[in-house]
Amino acid sequence: MRIGVLAVQGDFAEHIAILRKLNVECLEVRLPEQLDDVNGLIIPGGESTTLSRLMSIYNLREPVQAMARDGKAVWGTCAGMIMLASEITEADPVPLQLMDIGVRRNAFGRQIDSFEQDLDIDGLDTNGLEPEPFHAIFIRAPVVMRVGDKVKTLAALADGQSVAVRQGNLLATAFHPELTSDTRLHQYFLNLAAVPAGPSGQGG
Repeated sequence: MRIGVLAVQGDFAEHIAILRKLNVECLEVRLPEQLDDVNGLIIPGGESTTLSRLMSIYNLREPVQAMARDGKAVWGTCAGMIMLASEITEADPVPLQLMDIGVRRNAFGRQIDSFEQDLDIDGLDTNGLEPEPFHAIFIRAPVVMRVGDKVKTLAALADGQSVAVRQGNLLATAFHPELTSDTRLHQYFLNLAAVPAGPSGQGG
């Protein structure tokens, strides 16, 4: 298996470090043709407007949309969640409109308002043990304002706001799993990437 990490902007190096810890072959993706060589793609956190513009400049938008619609796994973290959304509350950036969610950027305020929160995440591998909370790091994080019928909420804050969601082969998290030593969400994504959903396989 080879996982691509979009490497035009943001904290792609941290994702790659965790994937290598899991002994997974990685590819820094900067050109459209590199997507042909990967089983799944991670869109990392960063600055969403910059990320959106760079994806347009490097002609990556349509190829990422095509690979997702062909059933390959795509995971967006923080800014990556914004890019996967079908709609956002601002005019910019322009999302990829792959996942049936509505997202609000910087939902919790500025960088000084960043916080950490233990979350119960549905579906994480516990190796038969009592599941432990996932220590999530939120930095200028978005939040899911609307969840479509085919989208499953995997984790929410105490007030009910969704911060981790899945739609078939698509995964989105408002926080930064790559900034922790917990590899369970990356393993969850690898399991998605190991079983392609097939064309238009984004349901359920």
